[in-house]
Amino acid sequence: MNSSQLNQQRAKALISWSSGKDSAFALHEIRRAGEFDVVGALTTVTEAFDRVSIHGVRQEILQAQCQAAGLPLRVVPIPYPCPNVIYEARMAEAVARAVSQGITHIVFGDLFLAEIRAYRERKLAGTGLTPVFPLWERPTLPLAHAMIESGIEAYLATVDLKKLPAEFAGRKFDLRLLADLPDGVDPCGENGEFHTCVVAGPIFSRALAVAAGERVQRDGYGYCDLIMVN
Repeated sequence: MNSSQLNQQRAKALISWSSGKDSAFALHEIRRAGEFDVVGALTTVTEAFDRVSIHGVRQEILQAQCQAAGLPLRVVPIPYPCPNVIYEARMAEAVARAVSQGITHIVFGDLFLAEIRAYRERKLAGTGLTPVFPLWERPTLPLAHAMIESGIEAYLATVDLKKLPAEFAGRKFDLRLLADLPDGVDPCGENGEFHTCVVAGPIFSRALAVAAGERVQRDGYGYCDLIMVN
């Protein structure tokens, strides 16, 4: 059986792509398992900034990530600020479009926040799109080590200033970072302590050349403006 025939037999899925390490490692695990044919990456982009929502990653980097991962990008544009009713309406449109194209599953990189998982399951119930959580309840310190050992390279793009000093924005997600995290900060940042931008890993055909640019603080968060370099 050739790869084309195999893909026709597997269920089609999207990856909910945040631009960060959790979605990247979820994609890695899904591809290794081989159960699904991942046919696209679904990402919310804040229109006012032209950046990945919450993570603050430039759309230029987002597009390069998806090219390196071999995934068509599906952008869901949202305003800033974004009322929940608008977010849900635009996501519902994206879900309906995916279902109409024969896509039956969507993969999330959620780790342990039960209310987030329940929200996703509730909103997707009856739509024809089934959520999949390949990293669910894996202990986060060993998981962080597994991500690093797999070859995933990422930088902290955003930090919650209530939980981490602004200087952490722009740092590489590596063993030194894990050792430097204050007590009570989740090693994967699952409680929102930080968000990352992936630049290399087993899911990519090539590494992205990215440099740390300006650091800014806004709305209680510290951002490092990551920039593509030649």
